[in-house]
Amino acid sequence: MVSERLQHLAQSSSLDTPRLRLRQFAEADFSDYAALCADGEVMRYVGDRGALSREDAWRQLAMLVGHWMLRGYGMWAVEERCSSALVGRVGFHFPEGWPEPELGWALARPYWGRGYAFEAASAALRFAFETLGWPRVVSLIAPLNRRSIRLAVRLGERFERNLVLRSHELCLYAIERGNWQAARLSPQAAVT
Repeated sequence: MVSERLQHLAQSSSLDTPRLRLRQFAEADFSDYAALCADGEVMRYVGDRGALSREDAWRQLAMLVGHWMLRGYGMWAVEERCSSALVGRVGFHFPEGWPEPELGWALARPYWGRGYAFEAASAALRFAFETLGWPRVVSLIAPLNRRSIRLAVRLGERFERNLVLRSHELCLYAIERGNWQAARLSPQAAVT
């Protein structure tokens, strides 16, 4: 059962960054979310690795919303603050059978290359370590997903091992809270 503290987070959790708002998904997001899920290039390394029908996108969106209620944390809808456009999703996933809570991301292609994934994932990491008090966070990434591997490394995550999950080979990248804190305090961190 989810604690009252986590239940409160689930109901009130949103994060703002300079360009983005990470907020709970709403029914009004469905058409944009379905379009994101219908893009085979976006979904190439996500979930079961392929474009989703509108019906499957609805089921996935319902699962993301339900994850918040069951776990007290989950994936946020990411929107541009200047336009309110849905950029994608970033946040945490920890269904039954997962090795550890995972930080994941999926952005619509028009928003690739703008630094949005890093900006949103950095805010999510801060939430995991400072608000949830987690000792570590992992990201499970397909070995051929070079863009996500670069992002994980930029976030400070390091490769730990390969694993197979739901019949997919994945690389587990992880960051410990102490390493995250040290990187934030480092003078070099401000330069990169």
